[in-house]
Amino acid sequence: MKPKERRSRVIIENVQPQVDCGRYAVKRIVGDRIRVTATIYSDGHDHVAAKLLYRRTSEHAWRTTPFLERGNDVWEAEFTADAIGPWVYSVQAWVDHFGTWVHDLHKRIDAQTPPPSPAELPGGAEQNEGGTTVDGNTVALEDLKAPAKLSNGAAKSRPANDITLALQTGAILLDQASARARATSAQTLKGAASSLRYMAEKNADFYEFPLSSDIILLALQYPDLNFASTYSKELPLWVDRERARFSTWYEFFPRSCGHNGEHGTLRDAMALLPDVAAMGFDVVYFPPIHPIGTAFRKGKNNSIIAEPDDVGSPWAIGNRDGGHKAILHELGTFADFEQLIGEAQRLNMEIALDIAFQCAPDHPWVREHPNWFKIRPDGSIQYAENPPKKYQDIYPINFESDDWRALWKELCSVFLFWIEKGVRIFRVDNPHTKALPFWEWCIAEIRQTHPEVIFLAEAFTRPHVMYGLAKAGYTQSYTYFSWRTQKHELTEYMQEITTPPVSDFFRPNLWPNTPDILVEFLQEGGRAAFQQRVILAATLSASYGIYGPAYELCEHVPAKPGSEEYMDSEKYQLRTWDRSDPISIAPLITLLNRVRSTHPALQRNDSLHFHGISNDFLIAYSKRSGDDVILTIVNLDPHQTQIGWTDLQLMELGMPLAGEYEAHDLLTGETYLWQGSYNYVSLNPEKMPAHILLLHPKHLSEHTAAESTED
Repeated sequence: MKPKERRSRVIIENVQPQVDCGRYAVKRIVGDRIRVTATIYSDGHDHVAAKLLYRRTSEHAWRTTPFLERGNDVWEAEFTADAIGPWVYSVQAWVDHFGTWVHDLHKRIDAQTPPPSPAELPGGAEQNEGGTTVDGNTVALEDLKAPAKLSNGAAKSRPANDITLALQTGAILLDQASARARATSAQTLKGAASSLRYMAEKNADFYEFPLSSDIILLALQYPDLNFASTYSKELPLWVDRERARFSTWYEFFPRSCGHNGEHGTLRDAMALLPDVAAMGFDVVYFPPIHPIGTAFRKGKNNSIIAEPDDVGSPWAIGNRDGGHKAILHELGTFADFEQLIGEAQRLNMEIALDIAFQCAPDHPWVREHPNWFKIRPDGSIQYAENPPKKYQDIYPINFESDDWRALWKELCSVFLFWIEKGVRIFRVDNPHTKALPFWEWCIAEIRQTHPEVIFLAEAFTRPHVMYGLAKAGYTQSYTYFSWRTQKHELTEYMQEITTPPVSDFFRPNLWPNTPDILVEFLQEGGRAAFQQRVILAATLSASYGIYGPAYELCEHVPAKPGSEEYMDSEKYQLRTWDRSDPISIAPLITLLNRVRSTHPALQRNDSLHFHGISNDFLIAYSKRSGDDVILTIVNLDPHQTQIGWTDLQLMELGMPLAGEYEAHDLLTGETYLWQGSYNYVSLNPEKMPAHILLLHPKHLSEHTAAESTED
């Protein structure tokens, strides 16, 4: 330990937020207020002070803001993240000698004996303009304070009292502060020091507090940091753009957008974009659009034998036409893709591409870099399998390859290639089957020049692996939501992923279905189940998505009993979707997205709060942003009407503890007059399986409530 550090008396502990002791970055959104807390203390009774240090990593100088003590040695400070990209922050604290002096001087002055009143003067003294009358004689006030006389007639000076000495100490502290201050401030502090010395020389019996609050605040701006303690780490922070927090995804296969059963093109997909935008989606996600392998191509319903007209799986990437940097020729050209990107931007939408790092046997990489794959003892390349399942049409990449540097560089270049084509959002297929150190390096490499890029991890795997991917840099993550159907499951899981420490690095994106996932609940629950799950996804999380046409039209038939694969899966064949079918729940989805876009409470996760309700088939939760208070109640039973009584925490909702308030249903337009915590609820899933209630005190006018609904 350095000699200076031995005299640094302040201890800094438990700085929050931080992820894995500062190993990974905390995540926030541009414009967020970053709240930092720390335990800060020292020995003895001296006061301590602290400041938060923060800066963008591209800045050399620290920005600072003071900490405020919240009690029991816990301190708090905030700063605003005003730009996307990497930041760091830390804590500096010191013994506040001047603050301690101010506090002690107040106590000394408060403990003084006040000057005597006229009635208390000796011998019935009276005070007049000339002095004080004692026993009929006028005596100057100064004489009452004159030094005592020694026996030989010499004067004896009175010793300095505690306050006089304290004033001299304060003058020294102000002189020191002035030496650290800028020119004008230095002069002001120097003058204040001189004033304290003048007062000390008077050696009075009674003092008023000598310094104004302005002088005190000025002096505190120039503390002595010679022995300050600085937290041992600069903690990393990553700041994303707003769409990383609030996004609404719609997935469809461009190749199924054709007419009369023909193979669809990017231009056909572009023609569908206005309809998707009108439904309120802002991200359109395409499965891989690359050339599809011909070797070992899969047929309809994952058949191992393909017919001549079978189109294969888009995730079996690569053939003689190219690999991850090429477009399937049936879909169109790069000029078509450029027009598609432009149309999406015109509609205030973004195109998200699927990046799947795996290869068909006829991918160019297989021929050019066979050492990027696992070689079996017979010299053949290992195909993907999950015994007893075999996927001969896909070769997984070997991240333990001796040529790993070239492999990593090439994989990273795939992202950069599509970024140059205008893509800023990527959904990454099965990232948990690729090396996590690669993702940490690759995402950081891309963010050096493109901090605006968003990465969604499609990883349905063990929790620690999912969290590890988020820590490594993934912006958003798929979740277990698809399989959480009961009240306690939803409550526990959503509380886990929307509160610290998990929410400091993990952002959920809830999907009730995907081309790979048709859960049992949707297979058996009918149209009401599809309505219920999309309402839950859209209101529990600020980001959600659907595998669009299949979800709109309540596609629910599995490939076989017990399977989560779709019958006639679009992964292996072209599909024609009749989006005008009366069974479609597109109107409900459109309404949901309109509600989300007009109510800030639903655009964040940090205010999610679950409320009691007296039926395990009913779940109640709220979100709040200022005066925008949304209470959602969902019937988890897709077959029967469920009734119950709410048990609301009115303080969380900002509603009056006594008196009435209005609950306006944003799904049906009905308004209920509620009072207190306990209110009756009945939800028939055949009519509408949920309430999305805008709450406001009854004194707000009906006109205000109507405006809130229409906006």
